[in-house]
Amino acid sequence: MAADDQIDLEMMNAALRDFVPHNKALGITLVAATYVPASVTVKMPWSPQFVGNPETQVLHGGVITTLLDACAGASVFLRLKEPTKIATLDLRVDFLGRAPAHRDVFARAECYRDTSSVAFVRAIAYVDDPEQPFASAAATFALDTRGRAITGEEVRRGLKP
Repeated sequence: MAADDQIDLEMMNAALRDFVPHNKALGITLVAATYVPASVTVKMPWSPQFVGNPETQVLHGGVITTLLDACAGASVFLRLKEPTKIATLDLRVDFLGRAPAHRDVFARAECYRDTSSVAFVRAIAYVDDPEQPFASAAATFALDTRGRAITGEEVRRGLKP
């Protein structure tokens, strides 16, 4: 894909929501994406359901890990030349601090390399400034995993896998 190719954010958001119910439950939405580099930015609204510590109202680490995984996976799809199934092989998350309470969280990921069978991604989670992340991640994804790939036409029509 060329650097100036338009990305259909509506279609990508439909795929994030409809094909991964966990993303829908967390309210994750794609807010920006580029092919070169293969990167995405997603937003997750703060919710009392996601709080890990009732005293501080800080979001649970598992919710942040899921956000980073979803964002990283979305960046892999932008790097691929053909749609294919993917699966997280490894995800390492380093918590550099805590997300402030009652604030929406953003994650940004870039798929910086891929081979015929594995894609490599770096990601961060932040609130206001991507230069001040409170978590960072490194992930690898298996490419062309078992199962049928989801086509763009299926996403547009709203079909489930």
